[in-house]
Amino acid sequence: MAAIEQGFKVVASFPEWRKTPIVLGESDPEGCAACSAKTNPQNSYRNGPLYACYEAEVLNNILALAATDHVDVLGIVTWAFEFESQPYFEGFRTLATNGVDKAVLNAFRMFGMLGGARVMATSSAALPNAEIVQDGVRKNPDINAIASAKEGEMDILVWNYHDDDLAAPAARIDLSVGGLPANVTRALLEHFRVDSDHSNAYRAWKEMGSPQSPTDGQYEKLRAAGQLQSLDSPMWIGVQSRNAHLQFDLPRQGLSLVRITW
Repeated sequence: MAAIEQGFKVVASFPEWRKTPIVLGESDPEGCAACSAKTNPQNSYRNGPLYACYEAEVLNNILALAATDHVDVLGIVTWAFEFESQPYFEGFRTLATNGVDKAVLNAFRMFGMLGGARVMATSSAALPNAEIVQDGVRKNPDINAIASAKEGEMDILVWNYHDDDLAAPAARIDLSVGGLPANVTRALLEHFRVDSDHSNAYRAWKEMGSPQSPTDGQYEKLRAAGQLQSLDSPMWIGVQSRNAHLQFDLPRQGLSLVRITW
């Protein structure tokens, strides 16, 4: 984040370049895509939900830095690869392993579900952007949100991120969604989740004994576990005075995509 901040400031310092669209290439946590977790154990984070939550954390902070420095970010690119004929969940920087989607790919699926125009989202447990750029997320977690709206729909992405991948209590989320049409009295709620138990093929693979030659049945279970999963079945919720109110628990390194339609 500090490197990106400095790059934005350099671009913004030249009037002739200030409005030039910026593409951040190789916008990744570290530099060795081909270093597996077998040789670099710290890279095992790439297999599970920490990587997914990290992407939400960084995306939100990049947008905040761009707004502060008044630059135009066109795109953010990950330098991820396919590594053919390699062991399952070897820990390379990939979005899938042997055709099984990793949790990080489900974070990108959630980003793709944020349609329409961005709308204001605030969190009482969000860390200041300047603190994250300077110190990372090393003390309290950053529990934050980004939201979008279009005709008949609102989508809110909420995450609970920390740099350290250690066990911690889940956060209790109290979500208030305002500005719904005055004539709406109920809405359909869909809740999608990425965490250790949802949209996480790595856990499913470990629970079946970490097979390197899965049976056809095991492989289909892994593929299913790698898809974006719902936390609950869709349900109708009440809307009062243009507001909807939800409460749920969000584990550390977890993401929730709440979709409300009417």
